[in-house]
Amino acid sequence: MSVREPPRAATSGPTRVARVASRHELGRLGEDLAASHLARLGCAILARNVRTATGEIDLIAFDARHSALVFVEVKTRRVPAGARRVRPDQEPLQRLRAPQRARLRRLACAWLSEPTRRRPSARTIRFDAIGVILDARGRLLRLDHVEGAW
Repeated sequence: MSVREPPRAATSGPTRVARVASRHELGRLGEDLAASHLARLGCAILARNVRTATGEIDLIAFDARHSALVFVEVKTRRVPAGARRVRPDQEPLQRLRAPQRARLRRLACAWLSEPTRRRPSARTIRFDAIGVILDARGRLLRLDHVEGAW
């Protein structure tokens, strides 16, 4: 599923026009946009930036439409000012390689095996990938959502 939205405020609330300075801020903004996108689809965000002993899960959501527990990897890229097109090397999901997919599966297993976790009853588990492309000012240019990416 690819969602193309015109450049607009990147978050609800105050308009975000300040430049995204750090890599951490860029990732956080991409995760905010991805979480908003999932919420618009009717998913409940269960957790964000879940840390385990071996890494971090960007988003965990529950998709009631499909009774699925969804583990989401978000990749965010910024394109230079004045860029008219996104070059192939700027595509965020192109950088989602097999080792990262395996890492997310291990992290999901670790999260699911914690006995203290409260989670909705789901029929299935799904791994989604969301690629976010922002302009130099932090405005959304494109959001690509691949359900069941692996």
